[in-house]
Amino acid sequence: MSRVGNQVIIVPKEVTIEIKNGQVTVTGPKGKLSLGLRPEIKVEMKDNLLTVSRQQESWFAKSLHGVSRTLIANMIKGVTQGFSKTLKVVGIGYRVKLAGQNLELTLGFSHPVVIQPPPGIKFLVEGNDLIKIEGFDNILVGKVAAEIRNVRPPEPYKGKGIRYLDEEVRKKAGKTVKAGTAEGGK
Repeated sequence: MSRVGNQVIIVPKEVTIEIKNGQVTVTGPKGKLSLGLRPEIKVEMKDNLLTVSRQQESWFAKSLHGVSRTLIANMIKGVTQGFSKTLKVVGIGYRVKLAGQNLELTLGFSHPVVIQPPPGIKFLVEGNDLIKIEGFDNILVGKVAAEIRNVRPPEPYKGKGIRYLDEEVRKKAGKTVKAGTAEGGK
């Protein structure tokens, strides 16, 4: 039994929800999001309370129940508050700057890497090493953050690269030289 799926979602006054033909559309001050639902899931709205239930008791319907409720709750949170992820650039000579709406990364390549924000995403740069990605779609914010991190992921020896702000990079020990072998192994 899904405990997450059984929780009721409280809909704020500034949010309008439209449920039609297996599609849930959430509109708020920051934007508009929609989600297609499987036929196993049913969504009902009464007095600013949204309930998500399942039509069947199958294994598949039970697995969709909690996920569907969480996705709808995230959509409501996104159109009211929004989501953000923060990335940190670590490394000597590595820096970040905004060029209009675009993000320009200098990461030790022969050229700067320019990333254009998709619609609904906004980049903010704090200092020259922090990137803040903001948007109302949680999935899109996470996807853009992962793509930026993939430009130069943190390497395990010195930890240089792009990482999430709260990410801890596990460092490996480098090569060690045995005593007396530095001069050719005498």
